[in-house]
Amino acid sequence: MTVVDELIVIRHGQSAANVAFPLADEKGLLESGLTGRDADVALTDLGVEQARAVGRWLAALPAERVPEVAVVSPYLRARETWRIAAEASGLGLPAPTADERLVDRLLGDLEMLTRAAILARFPDEPARWREQANEYTYRPPGGEDFADIAARLTLFLEDVNARHAGARVVVVAHDSVVLMMRCVIERLDWAALDAVVAEAGRVLNASITRFDGSSGRLVLDRYNSVEHLPADS
Repeated sequence: MTVVDELIVIRHGQSAANVAFPLADEKGLLESGLTGRDADVALTDLGVEQARAVGRWLAALPAERVPEVAVVSPYLRARETWRIAAEASGLGLPAPTADERLVDRLLGDLEMLTRAAILARFPDEPARWREQANEYTYRPPGGEDFADIAARLTLFLEDVNARHAGARVVVVAHDSVVLMMRCVIERLDWAALDAVVAEAGRVLNASITRFDGSSGRLVLDRYNSVEHLPADS
């Protein structure tokens, strides 16, 4: 199989939702304080600094390792992470292409709802979630389960490998995309995916995951790395 020479997958920097929803859930609030669509959630000031740190990491790469192709989620937080990182790098990095298959997990009717709001508006959903064999098989009303994410990423990878075989590609997207890239590329089942999460924890903001394709197949080189971020990030 012909593949890209390198695939770097970066999670966006900290977003306003990454801060607002944990606080609202901790307090049992019906509202997070955010309005509008998930796609329009912006970076926090810390998220901007994290994106700049990604740019500095890119600037430090050897010339033969600098990305040649950039593909981003169309969500604002991902697009801004790449824009800021590219500017901070000082390099002539490629203009990004947005791909709908890189969006965050679609939560359907539950989008932008706190846990308390979900319980109030959809009281049967918490029980339906608990009834699933694992968290990956739960599909919110009107939304996606993780198999749906895997299906769209499978098609994305097929296209990227076909169009950019032998090139160095960077993707900027979301935690669900980073995790499911491993699932698709390494052909992991749910138990193996659980083991990844148990070992590495959640996918961190502005983390870097890299797959090496120089052997003719994509092989994991690093996962969820934040060594490039300041200690207080």
